[in-house]
Amino acid sequence: MDASCPLCGRPLVPGPSVNEHHLVPRRYGGRERVAMHRICHDKIHAVLSEADLRDHYHTPDRLRAHPEIAAFLRWIAGKPPEFVDGHHGARGRRRR
Repeated sequence: MDASCPLCGRPLVPGPSVNEHHLVPRRYGGRERVAMHRICHDKIHAVLSEADLRDHYHTPDRLRAHPEIAAFLRWIAGKPPEFVDGHHGARGRRRR
């Protein structure tokens, strides 16, 4: 994989630090997916509802413009590409 995260721009390294994000949630008919860092994906879903994603934040540019996402991007910029935060994810379940 020779790509970068569409949200933070850091390189994507194959493995557990990468997953896919539907730009428009599947619930609303979204089919387009992009690979991104798991931590970036988790942040999106921790901050925005699926309706917000459908109506306003369905592109990387719009996501980066959100104030809370922008603050996260400044924080994550100095972390290595494989960085995975120790939290249990936006969905409230433990990853095992």
